[in-house]
Amino acid sequence: MNGRLNAWKIAFLIFLIIATIFILGKQKPYIANSGTVFGTYYNITYSSDKELHEEIKKTLMQVDNSLSPFNKKSVISAINNNCDTLPDKMFVHVFNLAQEISEKTDGAFDITVAPLVNAWGFGFKKGINPDSAAIDSLRRFIGYKGVALSDGKITKLHPQTMLDCSAIAKGYGCDAVAGALEANGVTNYMVEIGGEVVAKGMNSKGGNWKIGISKPTDNATASNNELHEIVSITGKSLATSGNYRNFRYEGERKLAHTIDPRTGYPVQHSLLSATVIADDCATADAYATAFMVMGLEKAMELCEKTEEIDAYFIYSEENGNLKTKMSKGFARYLKR
Repeated sequence: MNGRLNAWKIAFLIFLIIATIFILGKQKPYIANSGTVFGTYYNITYSSDKELHEEIKKTLMQVDNSLSPFNKKSVISAINNNCDTLPDKMFVHVFNLAQEISEKTDGAFDITVAPLVNAWGFGFKKGINPDSAAIDSLRRFIGYKGVALSDGKITKLHPQTMLDCSAIAKGYGCDAVAGALEANGVTNYMVEIGGEVVAKGMNSKGGNWKIGISKPTDNATASNNELHEIVSITGKSLATSGNYRNFRYEGERKLAHTIDPRTGYPVQHSLLSATVIADDCATADAYATAFMVMGLEKAMELCEKTEEIDAYFIYSEENGNLKTKMSKGFARYLKR
């Protein structure tokens, strides 16, 4: 009896081995593509029996032609120049999402902040440090309620209002590339643009995709990129916003690139980085920026009220020690 049982176990084990070899043999190879876009780098890994880099670059160029204020021929540049322009589907989608998140964050996220970002020298037009009078003057043209989509076109209360989708475009670019991959039958992929990520299916080792959250140390060159935490995701998107790379000093004063559209000034608080996980990367990207504007306590409060997102915050104590807080649902993504 024991001999038969052992023989059955051996046969079943052999069957599992053969089945595993068969499945792995049919698995499509993983391809890695990389390049530059939106002033940053992209890294894309996907399982496919054909090279899709040209399709990826085509999609990224479509996003650039729609949303990049650095592209003088883009849709957003035409709108900023008050040209009679019919926005494309990409722009309409991002604009509507931006307005929705602006409403939910009480204006902490606002794509009309462009004139202020430019004035502080962090935007697509280089300014100098504005004085209080200049800020008050610019704030007249800031506010998401001053722009609208009407009859397929963008209308403005003030012609001087300009839009900047930089805080949502990288996330949307990830979503757009993910859509292009899926249109080509790809089900296992990781799309990363400047730290924003969309991940679906499994990695080449058959597990979830592992994404690092950087330790927020002042490091404008992104060298010595030490990881603070690693998350494990699939079927989700992740975006991180922080002031530890894009900043400058004026004397002894550190100026962060995150401008509060409600005050006109760079944010000054203990929150160093905000990482958001959501179903789509544009949403994660926008909320991460909004949370950096809001600061730790208000960001935590809003995150817990918003079912579609989870967040992980790194902040500094008065003595300089790094501390973390996270939403209740974020722990399930941590790789322990």
